[in-house]
Amino acid sequence: MIDSMKRIVFFILLAIVVGGISGGWCARYAVAQEKQKMPERKREFPMPGNREVAINQSAWPDFTYAAEHSVEAVVHVSVFKRNTVMEYFFGYPIRRYEGVQAGSGSGVILTTDGYIVTNNHVIKDANEVQVTLYDKRTLPARLVGADPATDVAVLKVDADNLPFLPFGNSDSLRLGEWVLAIGNPYNLNSTITAGIVSAKGRQMMSPDGRYKIESFIQTDAAVNPGNSGGALVNTRGELVGINTAIASPTGSFSGYSFAVPTAIVQKVVEDLVQHGVVQRAMLGIVMTNITDAAGEKLKLKNLDGVLIIRVYAGSVAEKTGMKQGDVITAINGIVVKNTSAVQEQIARYRPGDQIEILVMRDGKERHFNVVLEKINN
Repeated sequence: MIDSMKRIVFFILLAIVVGGISGGWCARYAVAQEKQKMPERKREFPMPGNREVAINQSAWPDFTYAAEHSVEAVVHVSVFKRNTVMEYFFGYPIRRYEGVQAGSGSGVILTTDGYIVTNNHVIKDANEVQVTLYDKRTLPARLVGADPATDVAVLKVDADNLPFLPFGNSDSLRLGEWVLAIGNPYNLNSTITAGIVSAKGRQMMSPDGRYKIESFIQTDAAVNPGNSGGALVNTRGELVGINTAIASPTGSFSGYSFAVPTAIVQKVVEDLVQHGVVQRAMLGIVMTNITDAAGEKLKLKNLDGVLIIRVYAGSVAEKTGMKQGDVITAINGIVVKNTSAVQEQIARYRPGDQIEILVMRDGKERHFNVVLEKINN
């Protein structure tokens, strides 16, 4: 009797286990079947557009031509300044003697007969200037002229058949374009570094507060003390700028270097060679970059251009009809987005030259044909 009850219990338990297993399998099978009927949902990610950037090998950036055809036209500039030194004993002068301070920089040969461009700050107050050519010849140089406003100076050496660099078009430079900086940093003659155009029309504060025309090309090509006056060239071996400054907390290269564009350099050099001074004209205005508040008040579509905040009495700007509150947006068809760009454009012209200025006034465009006049010193 007991055995038969055990068998009954065993079969009941077995039936329960088997039933549970079968039920679970059926449920899973049903779920699986239902999943097959429903489309599988996939996580979707935004796909990039067509960004094909592959280029042919012939189009890869190659600096060898530019480097080899430019380096011979970059020279080492040595300057010597004589200083009078007095020695005192208990406040009384006892001896006077001459001391000589030496400095150096770089320069670029512009003509086969020896005209060389460099920075004004390289040769400033120099009593003697020497130029060492790529072939190691050292020649005395005389100062033709200098322009502190653009930090450009011209030297002349007596030599013939010199290698030279042709002027390129700095206006055509594009952001991201490769450029080479060539000079003599730390007396390491004929040093070549590469970088890209980081910005154009860059302006820096003048430490002495003097009037300056600054619309620098900013690059990340390594420039250090001794590079000043050296060449900034494009990949075609054309001169597009004169390296002049760095922005650094240490005095050495920190990733930011600046060059005077040839759009300014070429005109300054021509004036210094022909006249000894720069033939410079001005509009006779005070201008500022446009802020959000000014743009909103003037109902401007964008913040490009410069706002005229004052027109000098008797100036060419007043005679032409320009007014306070006008916004200059273009000069001779070239868009100007800030004050340094306006300075750069005006600096290209001489007194007597006529330029066309595009102005926004009360939401409408106005064209002014301006004949530039000489600055009254």
